Amino acid sequence: MRKLLKALAYIVGLILLLLLLAYAYIQWGLAPHIPEVEDKSALNLQRTKAGDNFYRIGNNWLRKSESGLWEEYVEGEPFERGVITGKLEKELLYSQEEAFVEQIHNLVPDNSYLHFLGWFTRVFNRHLDENFPEENKLEIYGESFSAPHEFDFINPAYDRMLNYHAAHDIGHALQSLALVGCTSFAAWNERSADSSMIIGRNLDFYLGDKFSENKIVYFCNPKKGNKFAMITWAGFMGCVSGMNGKGITVTINAAKSDIPNAATTPISILAREILQYANNIDEAFAIAKKRKTFVCETLMIGSAPDHKTSLIEKSITKTILFNSDTNFILCTNHYQSDSFKTDKNNIENIATSASMYRFHRLEELMNRNGKLDYKNVAVILRDQKGQSDKNIGIGNEKSMNQLISHHAIIFQPEKLRFWVSSNPYQEGEFVCYDLKKIFEEAPPLKDNHELNERALTIPADSFLLSNDWKNFLQWRELKQQIKRATNQKKELNNEKIIASNFVQYNPEFWETYQLLAEYYKAKNDKTSAVKYFDLALTKEINDAHEADKMRMEIKSLQ
Repeated sequence: MRKLLKALAYIVGLILLLLLLAYAYIQWGLAPHIPEVEDKSALNLQRTKAGDNFYRIGNNWLRKSESGLWEEYVEGEPFERGVITGKLEKELLYSQEEAFVEQIHNLVPDNSYLHFLGWFTRVFNRHLDENFPEENKLEIYGESFSAPHEFDFINPAYDRMLNYHAAHDIGHALQSLALVGCTSFAAWNERSADSSMIIGRNLDFYLGDKFSENKIVYFCNPKKGNKFAMITWAGFMGCVSGMNGKGITVTINAAKSDIPNAATTPISILAREILQYANNIDEAFAIAKKRKTFVCETLMIGSAPDHKTSLIEKSITKTILFNSDTNFILCTNHYQSDSFKTDKNNIENIATSASMYRFHRLEELMNRNGKLDYKNVAVILRDQKGQSDKNIGIGNEKSMNQLISHHAIIFQPEKLRFWVSSNPYQEGEFVCYDLKKIFEEAPPLKDNHELNERALTIPADSFLLSNDWKNFLQWRELKQQIKRATNQKKELNNEKIIASNFVQYNPEFWETYQLLAEYYKAKNDKTSAVKYFDLALTKEINDAHEADKMRMEIKSLQ
């Protein structure tokens, strides 16, 4: 017995020692290398309030437009830019991270488990900082001095901010059956109303409505590379949509990926490098080829110097340049080049996801609208129907407009003009900016005045005045109630009325019936669960895997 106890004590001691070593390794061995900065004098800069929602530091400023969009101008060396950006955005940094953590809490309510996930992220992303260009690390390090300490329980500020830049990549890889459904397209020559290039895109990246409240139109005048503008949020130095002063545009579209085993360069950091340093499509392709990324993505590159738009299809193992043989190009969430025709992920993605359906719907809308201008591009981006104008339910991933977009954007690269959607989603007015004019007026902005081209504003969508919009908002509220009751296995008050209203508010959306089926399944009401699963299967389901899962549920309940 003593020998057994001694052996057990030895094993327990060994386990504790290993845990202690693991803790030490995670705490100190996995911390990112802090960039070396010789001149930290920027930390002494003070922000001044120059008006309502208008802040300045030297030539740099942040203001809130009447449209609800934040506009920001920053110049200088990388560390200085980061420090200034953080100081200007101080309150926005807090509200943005609060919204992000709140969304994580919805998925992971336990703080201790959230802390564990922070450790896991540090292990997974232990080499992340090695895959960032030094310039971006300096910017993020500078900005981290203004990061809120309330979230230090997750990780230290610089560590957190680096990892947030990989959140899109990790989430996209781990949720490969529920891809972010971004859509983008471009036209030029005879497919454009004035022959110049025009590009439209929806960024369907959703982390809750709060996360999208404070969109920032960020104008940057770096010491090296091109001046550029990008649509972003506080704390994020990567690019998801942007245009530089040479008329190069960059947007990103997720494709199906394998689960990565280590972090490399986040796709938004690669897109940012292209935005800042590419002067044509060939240079953008060269930058894309030299960086390893850990997810599959398509980068749409519009180029005023080349007078065309191309796609860079990038997987973990190869990078391909795809050019259209027409005067337009379309992009959803699958690859189009011959090089990926035999790729198993791409084949499965085309067969099972909403990507190809949405691609064909985009073709219909392009053909219907003929020559594209900025007004009918906005119409396409806002479209909620399925193929042949079928009603497939509001919020369906098979439509252009799923009412989840962080933003939609329209570019005219040769005119250095772009339009950004204001809240909500792509339904608010599209605000136009002239990039050349902005950089002429920006440093310094002495008075708080509107910088957009008001005469070119695209009005808010009339959908916002409709009963369908009101019904959708009520449907979303009921959705949360039903999901909470399902997760907690509690019965809804006024169950029959809620179920009836839920169907009435969005009757053609498959998810309406799937959510009710899951609720009744949790209640062990098998008859009602089967009924609603059957109804869901009569609707346009965005993913074949979801349909298969529901068929399996029906079998298990019968």
